[in-house]
Amino acid sequence: MPKQKVLIAGASGLVGHAALRLFSQLEDWEVAAVSRRKPFAIDGYRARFIPVDLLDRQQCAEVFGQMSDVTHLVYAAVNEKAGDLIKGWRDRDQMRKNLDMMRNLFEPLTAAARNLRQVSFLQGTKAYGVHLRGNRIPMPYRERYQRHPHDNFYWLQEDYIRGKQAGQKWHWTVFRPQLVIGEAIGSNLNMVAAIGVYAAIRREAGQPLSYPGGPRLVTEMVDVDLIARALHWAASAPAARNEIFNITNGDVCIWHDVWPAIAETLGMDPGQPQPCSLEHEMPRHAAQWAEIVRKYNLTSPADMHAFVGESFALTDGAFFYGGSTEGSGLRATLVSTIKLRQAGFHDCIDTEDMFRKWFRRYQELRWIPPV
Repeated sequence: MPKQKVLIAGASGLVGHAALRLFSQLEDWEVAAVSRRKPFAIDGYRARFIPVDLLDRQQCAEVFGQMSDVTHLVYAAVNEKAGDLIKGWRDRDQMRKNLDMMRNLFEPLTAAARNLRQVSFLQGTKAYGVHLRGNRIPMPYRERYQRHPHDNFYWLQEDYIRGKQAGQKWHWTVFRPQLVIGEAIGSNLNMVAAIGVYAAIRREAGQPLSYPGGPRLVTEMVDVDLIARALHWAASAPAARNEIFNITNGDVCIWHDVWPAIAETLGMDPGQPQPCSLEHEMPRHAAQWAEIVRKYNLTSPADMHAFVGESFALTDGAFFYGGSTEGSGLRATLVSTIKLRQAGFHDCIDTEDMFRKWFRRYQELRWIPPV
């Protein structure tokens, strides 16, 4: 049986990198990975990396027009608004950029890849309007609900893919993860890096790892390795064809209650909560972070922003508003994953164990100081 070949777009991000790591370990898969920045561990994977700017239409035509042997696409690329992550989610120009990126890849790819069989791409809980002011739809959020009435690049991309599918052999699958936890350098959506920097600065100053957030809100998260396994499942599962799935770890958590496990993994005392905005406070400690990188011979960037991107803003939203980045709800953000389980994907992970895994992984990579 000939090998299947997956093209992973956004390979330097959280989900893209996890998919790259998983598929490159599978003997019956070939992997092509694309992103603007080189993924941090690509040289150790059995994969071909091609640097591509998905906003460059001509470059995309040249690269993807030659990929006639691609059978599967994992589209995990996203363009966030530099300097203003939150407002960028409602910016029409930003929405158009994300549609253009998908189109620039997909048009030449589908013209060349005549044996394309499956396309997976991502949305998120913004599909349910969790980032907006006003009343929310009933929880837990379910895939069968009508679209939340707001502009979102999710809808632009989904409508584009649905429109391109007519008369074709390939199918699509959409995953809507809750807060994604994993490894990446420079991602705008990486809470482990944001918390890791905050913890390192606190520890170096002789301070406990005080929880910097607000109310005790119930939420859910999802490990990127679990998402990667779901992407592999969707590549061949008939029940995944042309379906949308919420995906989480399978449990719920409250930041206050999982915080002691994070502190223990980092070798720190959790201390008493001290609410503060990491987005506003942490840039003031850029020099301290650079010194920590030098002192412990870390492999992460000494430039704080190069390491965490806009992730401090994301972290504030999760800590204070339960996912509502405009501070409008102060309520839980919960999705139903029943549909995914009934379709046949049953994987799960304890959220506390997940955090221990990833903070230890960051220590092993020397991205944050060792215990």
